[in-house]
Amino acid sequence: MLEIKNLKLSYGSTQILNGVDLSVKRGDVVSIIGPSGTGKTTLLKCINHLAKPASGIIAFDDIKMDFARPDKAAVQAIRLRTAMVFQQFNVFKNMTVVQNVMDPLVVVQGKPKDEARAIAMQELERVGLSDKLDNYPSQLSGGQLQRTGIARALAVKPDVMLFDEPTSSLDPELVNEVLKVIKDVTSSGITSLLVTHEMQFAKNISNRIVFMDRGVVAADGSPTEIFDTPSNPRLAQFLNSERAIQ
Repeated sequence: MLEIKNLKLSYGSTQILNGVDLSVKRGDVVSIIGPSGTGKTTLLKCINHLAKPASGIIAFDDIKMDFARPDKAAVQAIRLRTAMVFQQFNVFKNMTVVQNVMDPLVVVQGKPKDEARAIAMQELERVGLSDKLDNYPSQLSGGQLQRTGIARALAVKPDVMLFDEPTSSLDPELVNEVLKVIKDVTSSGITSLLVTHEMQFAKNISNRIVFMDRGVVAADGSPTEIFDTPSNPRLAQFLNSERAIQ
């Protein structure tokens, strides 16, 4: 479904992605783990073309994007099939909850407002916010803001959901409500890539774990292979440091 080959990206003299290769099958739930600064978020942004690699290929079914020869039509086609949930919620402060979810349906997909509102209400009920339709972001908790972002991403009916550390900006007591929604989403069968530091959660919801280090995929396997029997010394070191923090 999704093939990433030799993806490279630098910011100035700093190499962020150093030749990433990754293959994702339809229905996969892939958690991406690794130390900070190793390119996990950047990889998600490249898939959604919010970051522009210097070289490499992203193929999405029959859509192929070769960054050596950028193609605007391919970029747009891939964007229409993906949706991203950000760390910092990225909701519009001057819009109500339901308007935030309706916005991409009306602006990007050109749906009539009545149809967009019906879809938005359905997705907000799915994430437990049917009683907050007319609230503004300033009236919501961090967990409710993130659930609004998840509903907005789901509303466009993407083929792939991209979660970028969706709990990193939340107070500890709000993390579980967002993780529960993500678990419900991933268990529905939608292909998902999740950057997270929640190791136990990643182990529970994923059929694959990808460990990134120094801008490459350093290990890729089942949760058991990655967490219980890590063969990569750097991966083992990383997991031990995570356990020490917890």
